[in-house]
Amino acid sequence: MRNNYKMILSYDGSRYFGWEHQPNTPMTIQGKLEQVLTRMTGQDVEVIGAGRTDAGVHARGMVANAHFETELSDVEIRDYMNRYLPEDICVREVRQASDRFHSRYNALGKTYRYTCYVGDGKPVFDRKYVYVPEDSPDVEQMRKAAEYLIGTHDFASFCSNPRMKKSTVRKVDRIEIARKGAYLYFTYHGTGFLQHMVRILTGTLLEVGYGKREPESMAELLEARQRSQAGFTAPAKGLCLLKVDYD
Repeated sequence: MRNNYKMILSYDGSRYFGWEHQPNTPMTIQGKLEQVLTRMTGQDVEVIGAGRTDAGVHARGMVANAHFETELSDVEIRDYMNRYLPEDICVREVRQASDRFHSRYNALGKTYRYTCYVGDGKPVFDRKYVYVPEDSPDVEQMRKAAEYLIGTHDFASFCSNPRMKKSTVRKVDRIEIARKGAYLYFTYHGTGFLQHMVRILTGTLLEVGYGKREPESMAELLEARQRSQAGFTAPAKGLCLLKVDYD
C-alpha cells in the first residue's frame, strides 16, 4: 500500500541548482531525494517540496512529501535516506501523513532569514552562508522602511519574474531586523513569497540603510509594481528557509 510521507529537511544549497529538478542537471535537492527514494523502494518516486528555493539558497526546515510503498518504519526511512544522501542534505524527520497532505498547497506560512556579516575581517568559516555588504548599514532606518512593507500588498516590484501570470499579491506579517555582534539578521514571515522576493527586499532595505533611499519611498515602490524601481538582489548564499507552517 502506498502511503504519504512527510519529511523535514535541512540542506546546504551552496553546490546545488536549487530545489526543483531540471533536465540534465542532477545537482538539485529534489533530484537527490528522488534518486535515494527510488533506490530504496524500487519505484519512481516524486518528492514535492513546500517551496522552490533558488540555486545557492539553504534550508533548515524545508518540508516535503512523497507517496511510496515500503515496509520500513518512519525511522528506518529517515536513516536509509541519510545513509545515501550527500553530506550536505539531512532528513531530520520522516512520518506518515494523511493521504491528502500536500507540502506546498497546505503550507500556511514560511519564515526566511537573510544573514549579513558586518564585522571586521572576514567570516572565514561562515563565508558560504552570509553576505558581506560594503559597510555597516543604519538599522533604525531599515526598520522604518520595513514597516511600509508589512501587510498585504502587491509585491510586483520585488519579483524577478517579469512574466509572472499569477497574482503578485502577498501577505508579509513580520520583518525583523536585528544586529547581534558582527551579524545582521533580516527575518521575514509571510504566507508566501515571489521569485527572489526576500533577496530583493533585503537588497532594497540595505540601500535604505546606506542612505541611498528614504524609508518613505517603500510606499512608492509598492505602488510602482516595477522591478526596476527596487533595489539589488542580495546574493543567494545569505538566505535560509527556517520553517514552514501548517495547521
